[in-house]
Amino acid sequence: MSMTDPIADMLTRIRNANMRAKESVDVPRSNTKCEIARVLKNEGFIKDYKEIEAGAQGTIRIYLKYGHQKERVIRQLKRESKPGRRLYKQVDDLRKVLGGVGIAIVSTSSGIMSDRECRKAKVGGEIICTVW
Repeated sequence: MSMTDPIADMLTRIRNANMRAKESVDVPRSNTKCEIARVLKNEGFIKDYKEIEAGAQGTIRIYLKYGHQKERVIRQLKRESKPGRRLYKQVDDLRKVLGGVGIAIVSTSSGIMSDRECRKAKVGGEIICTVW
């Protein structure tokens, strides 16, 4: 059975593991998912991620991050652009997420980057998801 939105599946796995306070979560590997995990790590929403060679496709193990009292670092993880309704923004239309507390992950012609990096590089693109 084919999956219509593998990125939404990845975000849902992270969201579910985060709600259960799991240490890590495994998702099927793809280049796009690796880039999303890289942005999440660079922005401080996850501890780390590791690519595991298993089978034909491989797996990404994402290590979730929590505060001192096990409070969640990722409060909300929302898919914005969906296969049935793509959402594109120019750099001038990219607004700060929650007043700068959160980030938007954007797929641009220069690769996948956060909204902060997009404003710095002056490029727009498809809003994949928002995180805060």
